[in-house]
Amino acid sequence: MSSVNHPELARSPREFLLLLLRKRGRFRIAGNSMLPLLKPGDEVVTDLKAYENAFPRVGDIVIARHPQRSQLKIIKRVTVVLDNGNCFLQGDNLRESTDSRTFGFVPSDRILGKVTSRF
Repeated sequence: MSSVNHPELARSPREFLLLLLRKRGRFRIAGNSMLPLLKPGDEVVTDLKAYENAFPRVGDIVIARHPQRSQLKIIKRVTVVLDNGNCFLQGDNLRESTDSRTFGFVPSDRILGKVTSRF
């Protein structure tokens, strides 16, 4: 699926500049859980400070620490946000995604950043 259909993930010169200035992070997709939007090997730019003063919103694509394997980072879409900021995360490819349907809500302190664009 092209980034034209997902303007939130369009390549952005501004986001690239912020990455160069170390104001953004970079994440490489490893699995199939976000197909067809993101495939293995794709790279995205992330705003690691997006949630310092706010909770994620439904529809945001986020990078999070896996709730049971803290060394593992995952990329998922927020589908539910509770009042305390805990998020229900799901991959777009439900057949191949291990997500909140398996491990439950993810605490807000495990959300590392918001995906802002493709690299």
